[in-house]
Amino acid sequence: MTRTWPEKRATDESTLAWEFLDFLRKTAVLKVDGLSRYQAAAAPIATSPKLTALGVLKHLTAVERYWLCIAGAGLDLPSLWKGSPDPSWNLEDGDTPASLIQAYREEWTNAEALKELAPDATAADGERTVRWILAHVAQETARHVGHLDLLRELADGQTGE
Repeated sequence: MTRTWPEKRATDESTLAWEFLDFLRKTAVLKVDGLSRYQAAAAPIATSPKLTALGVLKHLTAVERYWLCIAGAGLDLPSLWKGSPDPSWNLEDGDTPASLIQAYREEWTNAEALKELAPDATAADGERTVRWILAHVAQETARHVGHLDLLRELADGQTGE
């Protein structure tokens, strides 16, 4: 997978926002790709027992499903957040780096529906603009990529952007 930095002289706000989200998405995938299931399911921070690389990827998939697809584009898809506390961090026996990377990438395809709306359009939830939703998902993804940086370094020593 190749990450590409957004255009440095970007003039279209919507395109730039999507390009940054794509860069962050691919960074998240690259932080998990190459880990064994054991490494990716490890929770090395005692105070955060659900903070695993696989859990972060599952959570980011749920974030995209809800915000971009359901609240944003109005797609008729089931939420991945049913329950409290947030179950998207919970791992199942069949969760592997490959399976969760695939699920995350499939959600990117679903989210393409939101690109049909202008940034200042009201999202399907009727409460926010598309611009707000896209900014929210980008900041959430960036925050969790930071977690993945740390988790990857603790798993196998790999560092980098």
